[in-house]
Amino acid sequence: MLERSSSLSLQVLRPKPPVKWAGGKTQLIPQLEPLFPKKEYNLYIEPFVGGGAVFFHLLPHQAVLIDSNEELINFYLVVRDSLEELLRALRKHKNTREYYYSIRALDPQELSPVERASRFLYLNKTAYNGLWRVNSRGQHNVPFGRYKNPKIVDEPNLRLVAKVLRNARIICDDFSRVLEFARPGTFVYLDPPYYPLSDTANFTGYTPDAFGPKDQKRLAAVFRELDRSGCLVMLSNSDTPFIRELYSGYDIQVVYARRVINCRPDRRGPVTELVIRNYR
Repeated sequence: MLERSSSLSLQVLRPKPPVKWAGGKTQLIPQLEPLFPKKEYNLYIEPFVGGGAVFFHLLPHQAVLIDSNEELINFYLVVRDSLEELLRALRKHKNTREYYYSIRALDPQELSPVERASRFLYLNKTAYNGLWRVNSRGQHNVPFGRYKNPKIVDEPNLRLVAKVLRNARIICDDFSRVLEFARPGTFVYLDPPYYPLSDTANFTGYTPDAFGPKDQKRLAAVFRELDRSGCLVMLSNSDTPFIRELYSGYDIQVVYARRVINCRPDRRGPVTELVIRNYR
């Protein structure tokens, strides 16, 4: 079992997030590290696991990983439980435009779990900007990325990911499921789809259902319930008056992120984000 450590040997063994995810926290880990709890916690829960950058950095002994994206959760389950079959399926893929669109057109509901996970990772590695986005019917609609040599099969890293995921319970569900597992001493990290900075900056296309203001308010209520339950709670979101007001009274820190998923390079600069905690 991999343990969190600053030793060089274990640092080398720490897996990278296996998928690219809009809003992923890999670039922010150095700024988030000082904000993680200093005290020991008995369980880690991440209700919007996405690419899992924080989970793969912390390497908790016990974890519950939740996300409402069926494709993502199926992928993690297959990596953990059927890695050899997945590796064989991944090696069959081709990096051509025609092949890409033929795979994108497949209905994941008609595929086996392994085939579905293979399709998911292939599209993630070869789609434009590595973006996972679906339309209102739940269909992946990102164009071909035209990369020369995308790393579709990163076997060493996938093996590390599979090993770490053995310490996790993996669930496809709404974020509110966190309340079922939370207990005093649990560390909960919440990284929801961000509240938009403007009317044209809204991106919630991970699943067919948009994550709107009502969901943000529902999340704030869950945050407060976790606080009352004795959990250590940390949340990331956009730096907007709406979010600041929702979490008024809690510790609010500012971090700086560089957003790279934008069709216009001049809009990929640094932006401020909030990290909200119920502890100091």
